[in-house]
Amino acid sequence: MTPPYRAPWWLPGAHAQTIVPARLLQVPAAPTRRERWDTPDGDFIDVDFCVPEPAAATAPVLVLFHGLEGDSRSHYARLMLQGCTARRWRGLVVHFRGCSGEPNRLARAYHSGDSAEIDWIVRRIAARWPQAPRYAAGISLGGNALAKWAGEQGTGAALLAALASVSSPLDLEAGGRALGQGFNLVYTRNFLRTLRGKALAKVARFPDLADAARIRASRTLYEFDDAFTAPVHGFSGVLDYWRRASAMPWLRGIAVPALLLNARNDPFVPAASLPDRAGVSAHVVLEQPAAGGHVGFLAGGSVPDRWYLRARLFEFFERGR
Repeated sequence: MTPPYRAPWWLPGAHAQTIVPARLLQVPAAPTRRERWDTPDGDFIDVDFCVPEPAAATAPVLVLFHGLEGDSRSHYARLMLQGCTARRWRGLVVHFRGCSGEPNRLARAYHSGDSAEIDWIVRRIAARWPQAPRYAAGISLGGNALAKWAGEQGTGAALLAALASVSSPLDLEAGGRALGQGFNLVYTRNFLRTLRGKALAKVARFPDLADAARIRASRTLYEFDDAFTAPVHGFSGVLDYWRRASAMPWLRGIAVPALLLNARNDPFVPAASLPDRAGVSAHVVLEQPAAGGHVGFLAGGSVPDRWYLRARLFEFFERGR
């Protein structure tokens, strides 16, 4: 049984617990191969696989949905693919549109509430491996979209045996506003370096898509989402996007085992915005340790696996609690 999360004594504070695991510790990459999947609307996504050889029809499948501007090289993706390799599971990292290193074909990109994208991906996986237990993990942005999908689907989410949402801003407005303040602007600048470039490249291909000047001038996620993400994906503005894309109103509808793992000191996700027991269904396990940062969860003390995130998620999938 994985012990409750405890941060290392030498890693104090939310920012250290966020930055050190993601940027300063080396996580070896598992061997992968890439497939390109055509989307129902004529676009494509790229999926990186680790597959045991020989792969049994009943080998469990874990699909991971990454966070904002993440990919299969992100530390959490490498951790989960390592775990799949060790257990001889099929592991899949789904790249949201435009996140695999190649621009997608269509004007649209990806966003935090794109549960329709989650849906066709999960259905394709279920059709491909009908005999296998299937699990999904969503990280940050990907976790919000996954939890929203599960709540919308209700019992239809039983295509998955279980799911986990990690460090997810389930109230997008609270998370978006937090990233526009103080030291968090360091993270925001890092996100915007790539987000603005991708958005401006799209405007160059599709001139009427959005206002390039507003995109260039954006210095917060509020400004960027209002200038690009919201109008491109059918929202009237940033607040309409954040509110309609949030998973929070859907959490009572989740009807499959689901772990929602959030550190209460996550700099991206204010503790006051986290769900409580009354806000979720009986199928949801809420785990909200005091520390851990944003997708950090490097464990202190004497534990079998210092990467609590990997240990806890696989325990949840294998034991159901």
